[in-house]
Amino acid sequence: MRREADMGPELGAIASSSAPLPERARELVLTLRHVLPFDGAWLAVPDGRSGTYTSLANVDLDDGTVSYLTGPEVARDIDLTGANRPRPPLSPSDLPYPAETLPTWAECLLPAGFREALAGALFARDGRHVGFFALLSGDDQPLSPTVRRRLARVTPLLGDGIDPMRSLLTAARLVQGASAGVVLRSDGSSEELPGLPGHALLAPDSALLGPARAALEARHVYTSFLWPLGGHHAPGGHVRVTALGRCEDMPPPITGTVLLSPPGNLHGLTPRELEVLGLVTEGFSNAEIARALVVSPRTVAAHLEHILAKLSARTRTLAGVRAERDGLFVPWLPAGSPDAR
Repeated sequence: MRREADMGPELGAIASSSAPLPERARELVLTLRHVLPFDGAWLAVPDGRSGTYTSLANVDLDDGTVSYLTGPEVARDIDLTGANRPRPPLSPSDLPYPAETLPTWAECLLPAGFREALAGALFARDGRHVGFFALLSGDDQPLSPTVRRRLARVTPLLGDGIDPMRSLLTAARLVQGASAGVVLRSDGSSEELPGLPGHALLAPDSALLGPARAALEARHVYTSFLWPLGGHHAPGGHVRVTALGRCEDMPPPITGTVLLSPPGNLHGLTPRELEVLGLVTEGFSNAEIARALVVSPRTVAAHLEHILAKLSARTRTLAGVRAERDGLFVPWLPAGSPDAR
């Protein structure tokens, strides 16, 4: 067994690597095994607001055990024992009552042959709760204080390594001038993207999030559009909205990120022309655009003539393609829609 001092740099290198999240998680656990004795291990991330956990990696656990660990009983026991709080790793021997009174031990771990464990919550450097780990042993003797101290010293590296926001923030930095952002979750909630401030336009009830969510639910990897500031006629100009789909290795509760950035070159397009382009990208005919905007077909034709000239496009189809490609449109929200501006 290697010395603990040798593990810090190795664990740090794994934690900071660009490998997919599940691969990083498994390598972290396998590396721990060189300095900490265990017969089974589980590493997981919180599963949104359901209160359960999503498994990232496990070592020597059968499918039934892993399935049980991701269920509500385990989440309740973790909360009951305080193992999800900032504290040193917890052992069943630390509890003021027998471990078998907990469903996790009585129904899962003891029947699977485990008698002891060290478990605890993992946190990012900014204090976010990012995961949970359990190192399990078939020996009924509590793990030594030395082993506990070793584990406590390296748990911050585990938190760094499985923080799902790291990959999202890396992708966000590719959006030039990104000034605010949020992470969207499958349960309809959102949370701040570490490293970027929030914004009123990204509040959970913001109309802007409707088109962004629709793009992410359609599994679009990248979607960009414009949003008016200060009202329908954009007295404050426009902001660019970019929706980035989740990386494949991200936990399922995360659906993607939404970022705000400067609008870029609008080619002289007016707020109304940007709305018309939004309808063109939706496949609306001139008559349908006229009805949607409550204007005459002649007005729509005039707008399209100006749009074609400004985008150097020969046809409305080509203008729509360019608008969608470059995010040069304001998405259409039908009148009466809860998301309508």
